[in-house]
Amino acid sequence: MRLVARTRKTSRVREAMLPVAAVLASLVICGLLILIAGANPISAFGIMVSAAFGGKFALTETLARSAPLILAGLAALVALRTRFWNIGGEGQILAGAMASAWIGALPNLPAPLLIPCMIVGAALAGAALAALPATLKLKLGVDEVVSTLMLNFIVMYVMMALLSGPWKDPLTGWTDSPDILPAAEFPTFWRGTRLHLGVLIAFGAVVVIGVMLSRTTFGLSMKIVGENPKAAKHAGLNVARVTLFAALVSGALAGLAGAGEVGGTQFQVIASISSGYGYAGIVVAMLARLSPAGVIPAALFLAALTTGADEMSRQTSVPFFIADAMQGISLIAVLVAMTLSRYEIKFDSFERASRS
Repeated sequence: MRLVARTRKTSRVREAMLPVAAVLASLVICGLLILIAGANPISAFGIMVSAAFGGKFALTETLARSAPLILAGLAALVALRTRFWNIGGEGQILAGAMASAWIGALPNLPAPLLIPCMIVGAALAGAALAALPATLKLKLGVDEVVSTLMLNFIVMYVMMALLSGPWKDPLTGWTDSPDILPAAEFPTFWRGTRLHLGVLIAFGAVVVIGVMLSRTTFGLSMKIVGENPKAAKHAGLNVARVTLFAALVSGALAGLAGAGEVGGTQFQVIASISSGYGYAGIVVAMLARLSPAGVIPAALFLAALTTGADEMSRQTSVPFFIADAMQGISLIAVLVAMTLSRYEIKFDSFERASRS
């Protein structure tokens, strides 16, 4: 058995259906896991759908949880477009969260400037963190997969050091940062929900990145560099500059996700400020097939899994971690689907028998 490159280009309809087929395959596999756990898969999935979309609170909660996933997915997408393997989204989110929490608690900063400065500061913190491995790759040839992944742990331990030290509450001993000022809290668009400014920023970022990638010279340069760096260099493109700029944009998007969690949800930095959003962003980008428009449904799918898994775990014997399993299985299914869209399976023994 071997893989052979397809001679015919895959149709657009088939390309669009690949993520859908991958998600359906992952649902079937996870349905078997739910059955093994002792629950009815149909009932369990029904509970998840109802908990994620059934009513005002459920729907807005899913939208709120999708915001960091959208931004993390865009961050991964921009980097992957230029073959910069940014696995550091998690650390960049934490950096953005810490920067926005510090700015949001500044008492001397004018109130109208708090939220804009938090947003800008978070984006700059994420971009600065992404710039380090990008520079190491371009100047010294350091593998960015390793450097970005290791930076996640470095930033996490720095955050924990702050939470256990300077930011620790002297009265209660809780390991969390000081609350941001009331004027720094993101406004909500629906009273009684968590539909805050960060959600609007996330959906707006999809439009901005979509236009940037499809309608600008930089977007075209990213595509050329990502598909063939050597050809891009021979064409006169500054590959290093395009890669570095893509890394900065990727880090800034991840940093914005951290600002949204601080300004719109937690109002401070806590140890669990990011529930693996940086890693989930890679799944979102792959489910979206590196398309900005596809990031929204992909992020909503993963957000619905998380929201629905809480309620499903309470009503059935299925553990909450089934949501993590579904994310991983979805990623594997998409990778398999992408491989089969470019290659076809050939069975050598069958071909030899047919020839004879």
